[in-house]
Amino acid sequence: MGTVNVGIVGVGNCASSLVQGVAFYGAEGADPAGLPNPVCAGYSVADVRFTSAFDVNSGKTGRDLSEAIWAAPNNARRFADVPPLGVPVTEGFLGDGVGHTTAGRIDARGSAGVEEIAERLRATGTAVLVNFLPVGSPRATELYAEAALLAGCAFVNCMPSVVARSPRWAERFRQAGLPLVGDDLKSQFGSTLVHHALLDTLARNGVRLRSTYQLNNGGNMDFLNMQDPERLRSKQATKAQGMAGGTEGGALPAAAVHVGAEYIPFLEDRKVAFIRLEGSAFGGTPLEIELRMTVDDSPSAAGNVLDAVRYCRLALERGISGVFDPVSALLMKAAPRPMTEDAALAELLALTGPQA
Repeated sequence: MGTVNVGIVGVGNCASSLVQGVAFYGAEGADPAGLPNPVCAGYSVADVRFTSAFDVNSGKTGRDLSEAIWAAPNNARRFADVPPLGVPVTEGFLGDGVGHTTAGRIDARGSAGVEEIAERLRATGTAVLVNFLPVGSPRATELYAEAALLAGCAFVNCMPSVVARSPRWAERFRQAGLPLVGDDLKSQFGSTLVHHALLDTLARNGVRLRSTYQLNNGGNMDFLNMQDPERLRSKQATKAQGMAGGTEGGALPAAAVHVGAEYIPFLEDRKVAFIRLEGSAFGGTPLEIELRMTVDDSPSAAGNVLDAVRYCRLALERGISGVFDPVSALLMKAAPRPMTEDAALAELLALTGPQA
């Protein structure tokens, strides 16, 4: 079936875990423990190839991707040795990709234009472009989406910027015959997934939820970036949708949902989440749930990205264009058309057949 040629925008912790994951699970005889789908859409992890990468940190640009994933300020856990990939990190587009809370941590340079990025994608044979830009980078995200259109690439928007939820972008990808997946990646086993599962279970058992919060703490650049209230706002919106929008009980009013993020440097790439739910059970009696969970933030995201790029490769083969709704609902916090997991899997099977 060929390979899944992947380009990366933003060589941060998530990119590091994704690249390591391909090296780890793509090795012959690798133990599949921790991997959601060893084979997805007919492709194994070993079929995934990195063909291009873009960043604006001068400490990463010009270096091989296998080296750049370890460059500061990245602090993701090292769980695999990555051999040289022959993929130099190319200087990308700066725009709004660096916020004021993180600007002092990197030497940022990014003069590339959309045509240059598109040409790089074409020259490297990239088929799927994955957006790992920081929260609060809508202009830069749209430039890379534009480059993907020009180059004929599928686009996976792992960040809260509105792309898949935009009727304009959805229609442009549909007309171009290219798949689009977004917005804002779910972790494989993160706070949103656990929160969503609790909400759904309560709703199916007759509990009426009154209010809920999710407080996340971490020490990576994503959390430092979210100390800017303007940048945090888009994350709060997609988190709230991801917690309740696709459950059987429906979404809560915005005033009843709170999402917070705190930067704690010594946590590095670990995320510590606190979740609380309050509701009314039988006879109107009160019910309260409190939960604390700790997970390595970036590796928890990599498994879902591996599925997203392989589904996009299948979509390119099958002529599926525009927003790939069931994949977005399965893997993203803020899908344009939220649905339950069972409904998304059933629709995916109908669209793609048993290979999915």
